Amino acid sequence: MGKYDDIINLERPISKNHRPMALENRAAQFMPFAALTGYDDAVEETGRLTADKIELTEERIRELDEKLSELGAKLQNGPVKMFVTYFVPDLYKSGGEYVTSEVTVRKIDSYKKCLILTDKSEIFIHDIYDLWE
Repeated sequence: MGKYDDIINLERPISKNHRPMALENRAAQFMPFAALTGYDDAVEETGRLTADKIELTEERIRELDEKLSELGAKLQNGPVKMFVTYFVPDLYKSGGEYVTSEVTVRKIDSYKKCLILTDKSEIFIHDIYDLWE
């Protein structure tokens, strides 16, 4: 005779005071538990690489000034479509990334020192690495 033979075939007891728990709630008891909420996100953020902003040489600055002067002359006839490679600072850590985009320049704002695009966004001149048509 086994240790539990006297109770093994009995029906499960049903409480008179409490209703049975819904299956969805019972399943939630066995869901994975994250003891360190946000830890995985923090590890991923730490591992994400950013680039340092490149310090332009005097020669490179002169080339960009010439290209900006040419762009200013072309803007007299209306917006100009071109490609721009520029630095975008990272919002969460030091550094950032270089992005190349095809944009349509509406004007050059010499007070704010930026390119104003037709979508009203701005690219600061000191962040530009290269531009071409």
